[in-house]
Amino acid sequence: MAALSPDAVLLTGRVAVVTGAGRGIGLAIAETFAAFGAHVAVCDRDWPQADRADRADRAGQAGRADRTDHAAQADRAGAGLAMTLDVRDPVAVGLFAEAVRERWGRVDVLVNNAGGTFHAAFADLSPRGERTLVEENFSQVTGMIRTMLPMMPDGSSIINVTSSEAHQAAPGFAVYAAMKAGVASLTSSLALELAPRGIRVNAIAPDALRTEGESRVRESMSARPLPYDPARLPPLGHLADPAEAAGAAVFLAGRLAGFVTGTTVHVDGGIHAAGGWHRT
Repeated sequence: MAALSPDAVLLTGRVAVVTGAGRGIGLAIAETFAAFGAHVAVCDRDWPQADRADRADRAGQAGRADRTDHAAQADRAGAGLAMTLDVRDPVAVGLFAEAVRERWGRVDVLVNNAGGTFHAAFADLSPRGERTLVEENFSQVTGMIRTMLPMMPDGSSIINVTSSEAHQAAPGFAVYAAMKAGVASLTSSLALELAPRGIRVNAIAPDALRTEGESRVRESMSARPLPYDPARLPPLGHLADPAEAAGAAVFLAGRLAGFVTGTTVHVDGGIHAAGGWHRT
């Protein structure tokens, strides 16, 4: 490849799909992709009601919000596309994919960010709760990739958002951590399967970022303590904004990472290097 120029970081004209973009890391990635020139399609099952139109507009690339109601409750925002759906629902995901196809005809970057967890000892986890964690953090990722892949041309990029818990023990989050580890393994396997098409597959493992979900989990951990607790601060000494994960996503999505596949970028202030957990 020829020497890189400063504009190699841009995503101008690329079509990016970001799941779970209503808040936190997903919203930050969608906003940053749009700022770097991408056409962005986003989905979430729970857009914050107070500023739903505003967030959908920001995540779907700034512009006039033009509401269109249909089976999947689409919010078309400016030059982007935002839809309300549960990524575990294959019918809804299919409608989302069809809307992306109608708008742009392809997907250059797929970011599987949607997911979630709750704090519970393994012995207290019900079968229903376990199914929820499996579907929300693993099965929907495979389903989204399988649905979008036919629209992804050679040279595209898939970015899976995992967690530090994919790479370390996670008492109180055993099934969640196992599913995130599964996504990390899936990332490596698909990097090889899709390499002949030049499709790169990587992961981002964030931690210690200020998000609503992170705050809720930490509150629940305080209410129901277990013998182990995560480090309160990463080695860098402070929590960070979701934009830090967005920076890694821009790198993995574009030309700067043209020879990077099958790897995980840890955006955690050094937690992975430190091991992450300590005895209380």
